[in-house]
Amino acid sequence: MPLIRIDMFRGRSKAEIKKILDISYQVATEELHLLPRDRYQIVTQHDPEEMIIQDVGLGFERTNQFLMFSLTSSPRAEDDKQRFYARLVKELAAGTGVAPADVMINIVGNTRADWSFGNGEAQFMNGKLK
Repeated sequence: MPLIRIDMFRGRSKAEIKKILDISYQVATEELHLLPRDRYQIVTQHDPEEMIIQDVGLGFERTNQFLMFSLTSSPRAEDDKQRFYARLVKELAAGTGVAPADVMINIVGNTRADWSFGNGEAQFMNGKLK
């Protein structure tokens, strides 16, 4: 299960944010093979002076529509990650108009032992989740 954090500049409508959340969840579900109700997403909005997003010399022109996706996830196959990256930018462009150059994605791996869903339990470790 990935925890999907999305950082964006302040100013989007509630409907736009919901669309971004729904698209990213749908793409993650299909390309990263999520279980039902495996949805954990957090949006953080920032004022312009709170985010500096450059391009490591790749020549991207960033705009105020920029989205930073940070996923904390169990290990994923490289092919699944590449399909996720490509499809997410495609679906966001089609559904919200966000340019592919305005989408940055980072996946940080962890293991099932790194999660507690509540009650101070490690549900993957104690057998409540598989």
